[in-house]
Amino acid sequence: MMIIGCDYHPGFQQIAFVDTETGELQERRLEHREEAEKYYRDLAAQGVKVRVGMEASGHARWFERLLSELQFELWTGDAAAIHAKRVRKQKTDRQDAQLILRLMLKDDFPQIWVPNWENRDLRQLLWHRHRMVQARTRIMNQLQAVALKRRPALQEAIVARRGTRATGGVSISTVGEPATA
Repeated sequence: MMIIGCDYHPGFQQIAFVDTETGELQERRLEHREEAEKYYRDLAAQGVKVRVGMEASGHARWFERLLSELQFELWTGDAAAIHAKRVRKQKTDRQDAQLILRLMLKDDFPQIWVPNWENRDLRQLLWHRHRMVQARTRIMNQLQAVALKRRPALQEAIVARRGTRATGGVSISTVGEPATA
């Protein structure tokens, strides 16, 4: 099994990895997206079992999908808890990757729960629907305010939800011209 500690950045990732069978420890910097994808696909082609650990990040969706597709195990860690386990205040990408790897090897990695892809996609759709409903409500409120300014007598009917159609009969003049009613 290969265990990889990954310090993920939007443009690259610094990895420190160990092969548990041979004990070989190595480090590498992978540029996104082509170099990283080729590296992990090559591991999958060799039939190597892989576990990757990384801090939680919102920019790693493509990477998470790739690991899922290749059936690699992904451990997502709490960034604040990982940072608290740092001994030295000096921070480099190499040291971050080594720290994540060390925590994974010691079984001290602060793993967090991450929803599956179906759940994430559903949440995204619900969020989008919520925003669309908010936009519709804002527009309806603006139209109602314009209608009420044009014909105050409609206010009672609109509030009672009977005058929703009546607002369509209000003529709206162009900007700066007086209204004719």
